Amino acid sequence: MPFAPVLHAEWLKIRTLRSLLGALFALFAATTAFSAIAGATQTADPDFDPLFTALSGAMPGQIAAISFGAMAVSAEYHNGALRLSLAAVPDRTRWFAAKVTAIAVPALLVGLVTSLAALLAARAGLGAAADGLTVGEQARGVVGCGLYLALMALFAAGLATLLRSGVATLSLLIPFILVVSFVIGDAAGGVTDFLPDKAGQIALQQTHDGTLGPWSGLAVTALWTAAALVAGAWSLRRRDA
Repeated sequence: MPFAPVLHAEWLKIRTLRSLLGALFALFAATTAFSAIAGATQTADPDFDPLFTALSGAMPGQIAAISFGAMAVSAEYHNGALRLSLAAVPDRTRWFAAKVTAIAVPALLVGLVTSLAALLAARAGLGAAADGLTVGEQARGVVGCGLYLALMALFAAGLATLLRSGVATLSLLIPFILVVSFVIGDAAGGVTDFLPDKAGQIALQQTHDGTLGPWSGLAVTALWTAAALVAGAWSLRRRDA
């Protein structure tokens, strides 16, 4: 079967599952709302980074992105849906590529729109405090944030394919992001800069210290995502549906 109809079928699944549309809406709503709150409540701070403050809503918003990627895959493991999908598309690599593409495109589009909305909402609260941001820095932040959110959705999709469970994926990733990054991160030193979430979040900062920059940080996140997708594809090919 050609790739186009397979992709169309996978897109129909995503478009018709309310939980997935709800996750994308939650991504937009949570990210924009938390960024707006951060902009409105920002106080004087010598270490204040206006770009990171404006896009800080992506921290809670990424949970919705992760949920979207995990649920898009885990739905295939309910009630024998995967067996039906693979019966229609015996080429598992082609099917998985279509599934990943159907996840990536809406995640990226919603991520970009969300990032722009979050920036505008936060800037309204920051006022003159954000005047130092250049157009280039803001454009890089919006694009970087959109890419980061899409990569985290795909990272979750790869792990969900490997673990064959959305619950297991969320149980692993959400505590990892909340605990490792925010609790263990500062104590562990620079090694955490190479974790999938920490590396990608550098693109949200106006200024940055350390080995990685905005685009190299996103590249590290992309490598983690690629590794998860390869592992998921390997598991899909090796294990029974």
